[in-house]
Amino acid sequence: MSVYMIIEAKEIMDRAKYGEYIEKVPRTIEKFGGKYLARGGEVTVVSGDWKPARLIIVEFASMEKFHAWWRSPEYRVVSPLREQSAKTNAIVVNGV
Repeated sequence: MSVYMIIEAKEIMDRAKYGEYIEKVPRTIEKFGGKYLARGGEVTVVSGDWKPARLIIVEFASMEKFHAWWRSPEYRVVSPLREQSAKTNAIVVNGV
């Protein structure tokens, strides 16, 4: 069953470093079969008061594939760029 990682980039503190992250991370995601469904772009609020500045949605074939990517040496090299440059929220949800 597919899973979807949803990331909200709440605040970008270092645009250059975050730019480096978003340049490097797609290769790691693709290596583990992940596919971007949304990556930034305009967000339209239709209900409630959630106003994310930037949303990213990534599909993985399974929770196992997601965890293989999340724990991979390839992503571990790139993830500090995100941690040092942005405040984010992230969740993973099972598809139907």
